[in-house]
Amino acid sequence: MNKKAIILFSGGLDSTTCLAFAKAEGFLCFALSFVYGQKHHIEVERAKVIAEKYGVVEHKILSLPLSEICGSSLIDSHLEVQDHQEAKSIPNTYVPARNTIFLSFALAWGEAIGANHLFLGANYMDYSGYPDCRPEYLHAFENVARLATKVGVENGQQFKIHTPLLQMSKGQIIREGVRLGVDYSQTISCYRADTHGRACGTCDSCVYRKKGFKEAEVLDPTHYCS
Repeated sequence: MNKKAIILFSGGLDSTTCLAFAKAEGFLCFALSFVYGQKHHIEVERAKVIAEKYGVVEHKILSLPLSEICGSSLIDSHLEVQDHQEAKSIPNTYVPARNTIFLSFALAWGEAIGANHLFLGANYMDYSGYPDCRPEYLHAFENVARLATKVGVENGQQFKIHTPLLQMSKGQIIREGVRLGVDYSQTISCYRADTHGRACGTCDSCVYRKKGFKEAEVLDPTHYCS
């Protein structure tokens, strides 16, 4: 039987590797992207190109008004995206409840089409300390999915959140992506990417990306502004 999977897909390094992994595992992939008021919305245009390249069954792009809630420099015009800092606090790029919101939409679509596998490119090694990337959160959401869906209540169906990159460093992720044939030149990770997709080189995401390519000993194909 063919396995259907919803891939939360931003067009970035992690989610593209996740998509390639799901395809290699034989899943029928349905990609789900969001326009949520993010300043680096060019990532969605790249996501369209990459999703088509991977031949996903369907690519949905949903619009969410998270910028009306604000609370994050990624969506609030009054806040600046910070440069990478080795800080103990969660950076201002954290978007309140973003993964919970995104996973809820993935769960809804998955229940509607009979896809009980949800893929998320969450990473708990080289990341910014976001609380919704932690293993305990992801396990808790699986339990919510079981309790809050018709198929969970009536049929006992389990929804599995796949996070194949969770315990990998960025270097390990890139090596895995290279093994899977990922073209990282198409991906965008930068929180301040311009309309041409050029990266700032100094935000959290850029710093971890640079570190990853160096660790993996793979040429970084990213176009940086400086």
